[in-house]
Amino acid sequence: MSRDQYTLTDPAKLYADIEPEKQKMSEPGLDAELNDKADLGEETYRGTGRLTGRKALITGADSGIGAATAIAFAREGADVAMSYLPEEKEDADRIAGILTEAGANVVQLPGDLRDPAYCRDLVAQSVEKLGGLDILVNNGGKQVAVEDLADVTDEQFDDTFKTNVYAMFWITKAALPHLKPGATIINTTSIQAYSPSETLVDYASTKATINNFTKGLSQQLAPKGIRVNAVAPGPIWTPLQPSGGQPQDALPTFGEQTPLGRMGQPAELAPAYVFLASAESSYVIGETLNVNGGMPTP
Repeated sequence: MSRDQYTLTDPAKLYADIEPEKQKMSEPGLDAELNDKADLGEETYRGTGRLTGRKALITGADSGIGAATAIAFAREGADVAMSYLPEEKEDADRIAGILTEAGANVVQLPGDLRDPAYCRDLVAQSVEKLGGLDILVNNGGKQVAVEDLADVTDEQFDDTFKTNVYAMFWITKAALPHLKPGATIINTTSIQAYSPSETLVDYASTKATINNFTKGLSQQLAPKGIRVNAVAPGPIWTPLQPSGGQPQDALPTFGEQTPLGRMGQPAELAPAYVFLASAESSYVIGETLNVNGGMPTP
């Protein structure tokens, strides 16, 4: 019998055949060029109709966690608008094909999250082409490891905050007029919000901001019937890591610090997003759902 997300497995031994190696990729990185391909759930995620009729916008939907979430959403019955950088078209086209095969109405909307005009138009185009919007996943992100704060340029600091934080603000603000009771917003934060790495000072700061933004906004929108939550991944194998997200020397041991002793795969994140997007989590508001291999969090 083939494995899916419901198959009983030993989590400590899962994905034992995937071992990251040093691999220098130019930013933003592509799944198509990733050695030891990440598992996005292409062969394993089985839908059960939990998001039938829903309309979702996902940023960073071309690869990694965003792509795995898009696949899961489509197989659960949702239509999906995909946001990604134009240079990530190869990955995005592949994912769009998988979503279409699942029966989803798919809208591809490339652009740069650092651009407020694009962020606002992204929402408008999603609403128009999907016929509405009731799930927003702010997932697109920028992560570049730098060992010394003195070497973090103003441009990198600005780009990281614009991509990770400002875009979330611009997109969420533009989406609110279209969200009705029952709608959900899911933001991607990180273990870095609680346990920042010394090489990711700017990135970790954005993730702490996202976590706080999520909890504050959840209180504001709960009386309107709109739920806001976050997912906090641990060390997950995506193109973000070899394209500057981790120092090259750290890649061979990436994820070994977790109690499970390994990195996670995007396919292991997707069910968390499905849960928070579905009506099953109707009483879950302002929650940060940690998917990190057992690393303690507050």
